[in-house]
Amino acid sequence: MAKTLRTSGDYTVKAGDGYNAGSGSNTIKLDARFVRIPGDLTVDGTQTVVNSETLTIEDKFLEVNRNNSTAGSEDSGIFFNQGSSNHALFYYDAGNSEFQLGTSTQDASASSISNITLGQLKVATTPTDGNHAASKSYVDTQLGSISGSSFTFVGDDSTGTILEAGETLKIAGGDNISSVIAEPDTVTISLDRDLNGIDTISTDRSNQDLTLTANGTGEVVIDPVLTFTLGTANPTAITSTKVYNKTAGGGGTGLYFKNTNIDSGTEGELISKKKATALAIALG
Repeated sequence: MAKTLRTSGDYTVKAGDGYNAGSGSNTIKLDARFVRIPGDLTVDGTQTVVNSETLTIEDKFLEVNRNNSTAGSEDSGIFFNQGSSNHALFYYDAGNSEFQLGTSTQDASASSISNITLGQLKVATTPTDGNHAASKSYVDTQLGSISGSSFTFVGDDSTGTILEAGETLKIAGGDNISSVIAEPDTVTISLDRDLNGIDTISTDRSNQDLTLTANGTGEVVIDPVLTFTLGTANPTAITSTKVYNKTAGGGGTGLYFKNTNIDSGTEGELISKKKATALAIALG
């Protein structure tokens, strides 16, 4: 028959020394097909063991590490018993502020995880949102047309160079060339302002001028010697002054100039100090 025991206050059932800070050894056993507790249940021991085959919880969220009061200071998560193999676990690594999953020689009695072999996480083959984790299959599919193909790089002269998969494109230039790769799909190649170790500057097209231009009011500075090679042809005069080298004439320098605004573009030779002195004496 059913029986109800009612008290007007707290009711304690104690076996032997009770809990008594963990020193008691007696057990209270409720032997029934079903045991129901209509109110809240608080367990103040150090370990709770559930031997049932199926655990069903109505709560929408589960809280672990309940009594932690220090922000972001403790690892916490779930261990999965794997028998004689290392435990599997999924936990929050407080030190690195990230979730990790894998296997460990530690068990649920650990206060923090000091060793873990990271495991595999299987996700849907094709992500349906930009923030979904991508599977290897999906990434391989997206990159398949790139990883197995070759690229052709073409210069200004329309000559192409084929770069096969796995090969590296190198842009030469000593210490003067730097490159930066940034998303989305941008490669920036920079030429340093100071060119070091450059022995020759030449144009790559026949009869093309080479122009040195200073910025703003800046000047093109020759430090310390400018050398003119010996030439035979006379350049065409223009409104700018052209200076060139030929066999020395009456001026004794071999440096000639032309400018259409000077003597109608007639060739003139810069005169040396020695020639100028001799000419001054001769003319009195």
